[in-house]
Amino acid sequence: MTVDLERRLHAIARMTVSIRLAVSALVLAAILLTAALSSLLWWRTAEAASRQLASTINEQIVAAVRKEVSAIVDEARAAHTAIRTLFLQNVLDTREADKREFVFLSQLQSQATISWVAFGWPDGSFFAAHKLGDRRLEMMEISLTDHPGERRVDEYDVVPGDIEFANRRFEPTDFRVADQAWFKAGLGADDPQWFRVMNHATGERPSIAFAGPIDVYQERQGVLAVIIEYTRLARFLSQLEVGRTGTAFIVDGSGELVAAPDKDADELHPARGDTALLPLARAALDQAGEAGRKEAWRNRLTSGGAAYEVALTPLPFPGWSLATVIPEAEFLGPVETTLHRLILGLAVGAVLAALASAMLARSVIAAPLSRVVGELRHVEAFALEQVRRHPSRLKEIASLSGAIAEMAAGLSAFRKFIPADLVRGLLRQGVEAKPGGSVQELSVMFIDIAGFTGLSERLGDRVVPLLSRYLDLTSEIIVANGGTIDKFIGDAVMAFWGAPQPQGDHAARCCRAALACRRAIDESGLVDDLGQPLQIRIGINSGRMLVGNIGSELRLNYTVIGDAVNVASRLEGANKSYGTQILIGAATERLARGAVVTREVDSIAVYGREEGLSVHELIGMVNEMAVGSTGWIADYERGLAAYRARRFADALADFEAVLKQRGDDRPAELMRDRCRRLAAAAPDVSWRPVAALASK
Repeated sequence: MTVDLERRLHAIARMTVSIRLAVSALVLAAILLTAALSSLLWWRTAEAASRQLASTINEQIVAAVRKEVSAIVDEARAAHTAIRTLFLQNVLDTREADKREFVFLSQLQSQATISWVAFGWPDGSFFAAHKLGDRRLEMMEISLTDHPGERRVDEYDVVPGDIEFANRRFEPTDFRVADQAWFKAGLGADDPQWFRVMNHATGERPSIAFAGPIDVYQERQGVLAVIIEYTRLARFLSQLEVGRTGTAFIVDGSGELVAAPDKDADELHPARGDTALLPLARAALDQAGEAGRKEAWRNRLTSGGAAYEVALTPLPFPGWSLATVIPEAEFLGPVETTLHRLILGLAVGAVLAALASAMLARSVIAAPLSRVVGELRHVEAFALEQVRRHPSRLKEIASLSGAIAEMAAGLSAFRKFIPADLVRGLLRQGVEAKPGGSVQELSVMFIDIAGFTGLSERLGDRVVPLLSRYLDLTSEIIVANGGTIDKFIGDAVMAFWGAPQPQGDHAARCCRAALACRRAIDESGLVDDLGQPLQIRIGINSGRMLVGNIGSELRLNYTVIGDAVNVASRLEGANKSYGTQILIGAATERLARGAVVTREVDSIAVYGREEGLSVHELIGMVNEMAVGSTGWIADYERGLAAYRARRFADALADFEAVLKQRGDDRPAELMRDRCRRLAAAAPDVSWRPVAALASK
């Protein structure tokens, strides 16, 4: 029994757990803990926030509406008192038409919410000043003695600080002031009071009127009424912000609508506000009963699956109440507070979950990973002999540690290769780090700075920044064109194309890179110590050469060697003799033909060789040359053919033609001078058209 238990314990100890399973368990625990805490916090805070926001919005709206209604009531009372005082003090007689019109119009202009100022005489005559929106006024008079059944109307345009007469018209009317409740009650009353008015001389317009008698010397002159149309209240309600989709209504004691928000409503345009939520306001009135008409009342109602906060508040005008209907979705302010609380709660919960998870993961994941990271640091420092394999109960970490150890073993073999980018290319191809190679047809290029020896002697260590910039430019271009940088030798750069990656167009790539290097140096602004632009010389040759790991078991260099490589080096130096910048061999010209523009310069015997080599100057790429810019090349090559045929006079003429076209062409000058000498002293039969270079 004991042995069996021990075996099970050992088996459990040897078990490995998937890192995905471990991390998933930790994350799940954190999410569950956070979700539980956040849900509880949200449930409590959201309910409080919704109630708080509804209360806040309602309080603001109620305050604004109560203030406006109070102002309207006060304005009506003030206007009535002012006009009544003028009559009582005998400053104004009710029959003085001019003064009466002036006083009534001035009241309309000074009191924004007043729609009418009207006066009815005991004999049934009627006079009123009436607003027509914000830009026009009208005066109307109905006389039962002079023109019964007719209404005289004078219209005025409102201009800044004044009014201007517009027109006068007469029209029939059946309006009788004696039929109006405010007039009949006012004739028999002692003090003014409020009335609900529907009919006017202009038609039906729901309104309220503050009307009362006018007595002069204890004789009743008539009834004065200051009337406010409901459209003025509708316009004011439209200015209130009740969330994005909420609204506010003014209703009377019977639940009838007094005003709904309408920004276009005035004395000319009846109110047509949105009343979609009005049924909720009436439902609230029914629920509140008499209590809702005496004190503030609020409740949560639903309609169409949506919840609303509905509040009723008595207004300063008798029997009126303000009903605000606000969708709960509009409670943005407190909800943001709730959201902040929720985020804070989530953060605290996440921190707690993270701490719990971290304590659990430390021994399971963190410690093994830290050891693996340490091995990666050894690889980063290339201290590959220090890399060790670390076992772990997590399969992924154990596999990762093994992979790092195997990678270090592979890298330790290939660290003999220089440079690093070449090593990476060889590793991708699986080339083993041991001496060996193969003969392939490649293209090789040598670049150096003209006059660098003297330049370095004059500048000393100040030559380093200049050299670094030059090497940066050329290296970047070589790599961009698919070349492999072999080595730097002082100011010289050696690079080749076609290996380690095969390139069918290696000659054209090499030529394109050479032209780009020359252009980059010209555009770089690099100058020598004398302020002269930096000049480079480039030699290119193609052919079969040995490419591979050249060296010993201790030190290897992936490079190219062979006669074709030596010729490229000599061609670079030959530029000095011919005053050119880029010379290429015949094999390169043949392989890149069709893609490059060249001219054959001469046949030369480079240092260390007797046979002549055809040498070409690289002019440019075919797709980059302007049409008609290379006509002089044919003249030069015709002169070169005449020169080789010993027709020196004809050759001289052709070279002179090249110079006439180009003005300055060092190869043409050189061949011209050579033809002059040979024409003056004809060479013997052993003469060959091959120029021997005496130096490298």
